[in-house]
Amino acid sequence: MGGIASKLSKLFKNCPARIAMIGLDSAGKTTILYRFKLNETISTIPTIGFNVETLTPTKGLTLTVWDMGGQERMRPLWRMYLRGTDGVLFVVDSADRDRIPEAREELLRILDTPEMKNVPLVVIANKQDLPGSIDCKELGKRLQLPQMSTRPWVLHGACATTGEGICESMESLAKMVKEYKSKNK
Repeated sequence: MGGIASKLSKLFKNCPARIAMIGLDSAGKTTILYRFKLNETISTIPTIGFNVETLTPTKGLTLTVWDMGGQERMRPLWRMYLRGTDGVLFVVDSADRDRIPEAREELLRILDTPEMKNVPLVVIANKQDLPGSIDCKELGKRLQLPQMSTRPWVLHGACATTGEGICESMESLAKMVKEYKSKNK
């Protein structure tokens, strides 16, 4: 964890960033948030509404992460919290093959809003440790990520319960957000 903190400190100099963490219910958003914040796996319950956490992994870096509930009735509310967003973490349960089309629809719907124009995107293919999970290359195709030629995006495989892939995802997000903020001052 110390390695990622020192790398991230070089990317930001007293630069706050607002991050939207979205995805379908049960994708692992809250587990990822607290895995990064506390460096441990905590027991979670479905998020009704949202969790907001400020992550300061090192001096000079402040990420305010809005972890929004992914139940179908909550998704229309996501848009209300997107104004001023500097980056999006979209979490997908890569072992739930039946819901990938639904995840794609929600991702494309949100990214098509004026608030999200050119906002950097990090897709976290969570639950890569489970049998039958879709690998990152195939998941990227199913989510239509290669067609996003005008938006900076990256896809990382992860396992929220072990922390694998979480730091890499946050590092990618930090780099892209820094660039986005410097272009949009």
